[in-house]
Amino acid sequence: MKRKNRKFSTGATRDADHDKLDPEGFISPIVIKAFAEYMHQHRIQSDGNLRDSDNWQKGMPLEAYMKSGWRHFHDWWMEHRGYESREGLIQALCGLMFNVQGYMFEVLKSTTKVKINKSKRRKS
Repeated sequence: MKRKNRKFSTGATRDADHDKLDPEGFISPIVIKAFAEYMHQHRIQSDGNLRDSDNWQKGMPLEAYMKSGWRHFHDWWMEHRGYESREGLIQALCGLMFNVQGYMFEVLKSTTKVKINKSKRRKS
């Protein structure tokens, strides 16, 4: 089956994009900004040290994500019902987002054939 190309007013052409993943459309920049601010705020540990932004990718047990996720879900639920929560609605949603992402990351690491080459991993 022949694919239809897109042609732009400049003359440039590209394959049709109807069957390609569209992260720009699936993800909101304001949500990502709020999440990044939440994550940055939580980089400071109780001993005052600053953890790397990708520290969580070293791995955590699924149980830790589940228990924390439930606490954040409960805060979200409290706010949804009109009650005050520990840290407020946006913090609850960001905390839940972190735990869902972390849990999913661990599941995907264990089920995917793609392995991370630690020597080629970018360091800032």
